Amino acid sequence: MPERSLRDRHILVVEDEYMLADELRCALGDAGGTVLGPVGTVPDALALIRREGRIEGAVLDVNLRGEMAFPVADLLVERGVPFVFTTGYDESIIPERFSHILRCEKPIAVDGIVGVLGRMVVGR
Repeated sequence: MPERSLRDRHILVVEDEYMLADELRCALGDAGGTVLGPVGTVPDALALIRREGRIEGAVLDVNLRGEMAFPVADLLVERGVPFVFTTGYDESIIPERFSHILRCEKPIAVDGIVGVLGRMVVGR
């Protein structure tokens, strides 16, 4: 029986690699989450965040089709949504204002991401 740590939680997936986005979607759903997205561009992510009233957590790829996703991160921070960055870049690419955000290096362990998000959204 899969872990249900994200039961009834709305989790945004922002990832432009189809296979990884789908793997995240499945794993988050198996953990009980309602997956928003996946979306793979900065404009799509911003639009989804603005129209969704309920987002309790997010997975955010730093580079979306050559565009840095920091405007998306800013909006998530503004809305108080906990999230993790996924990236193949080292930590120097992340602006200082996001130094408190967990950065998961690719290739990521999807189960690890699910566990981290589960702990982040507890009590929200």
